Amino acid sequence: MTPNEDQVRPNETTVPLLHCAVPEETVAFWRALGFEVAYEQLKPYVYLAFTWSGFQLHYGPAPKDLDPAKEHSGGCLVMVDAVAAYHAAFTEAMRRSYGKVLVKGLPRVTRYRAGASRFSIVDPSGNTIVFIQRDEPEDVEYGGSKDLDGLARVLDNARILREFKMDDRAAYRALDSGMRRRAEDAPVVEQAMALAGLIELATALEKADRVPEWGARLQALTLTLEQREQVEQYVADPTLLTPWWTDAT
Repeated sequence: MTPNEDQVRPNETTVPLLHCAVPEETVAFWRALGFEVAYEQLKPYVYLAFTWSGFQLHYGPAPKDLDPAKEHSGGCLVMVDAVAAYHAAFTEAMRRSYGKVLVKGLPRVTRYRAGASRFSIVDPSGNTIVFIQRDEPEDVEYGGSKDLDGLARVLDNARILREFKMDDRAAYRALDSGMRRRAEDAPVVEQAMALAGLIELATALEKADRVPEWGARLQALTLTLEQREQVEQYVADPTLLTPWWTDAT
């Protein structure tokens, strides 16, 4: 046994050290979300520390050529027991501080669909902080389930692109292509889910001119109340579908 081996205990704590390209904006953002600024130093070099609940985020100097808009800065994972509660807390703080939930550009929070196991916050420097449910299934299929086909597989792939890869544009393209190529033979509820996803993504991606098209097609479908509930569970914000619902049978 080495001299200090008996003092090593399995109770270590790791704290992420993220790149900070815009210190003032970073401080303002995390304060707006309710984080405490535990340490703030701008000179001779940047060092920031934030705390919220039981975890910490620390920031150090960023490379001179770092472009936050590319979102290649870095990130970390935060494992939690009830991920929905964290999303609710942060979106409510955003509404209080900014008057709305920030879902586009930097900073932003990704949408949270009921039953999902993760969401992300992207900070002003382009770092991605991912909040993950501790009991997230180990057999999550990253890239589309091989047990599905047709429009059902397109829907699953788009869900992975949105919730795990945080790529709204790719998810939008997948659903758009899927509706053109796979909708004709797909069950009505799958068509409705794809249209609902397109409405939500078009709104987020500032493609509002396409929303009436998707909405009219959704409105033309006949759905039962049970099917409508299934469609609403596919998107994070079911209120976006309200203008396009007809009376369910």
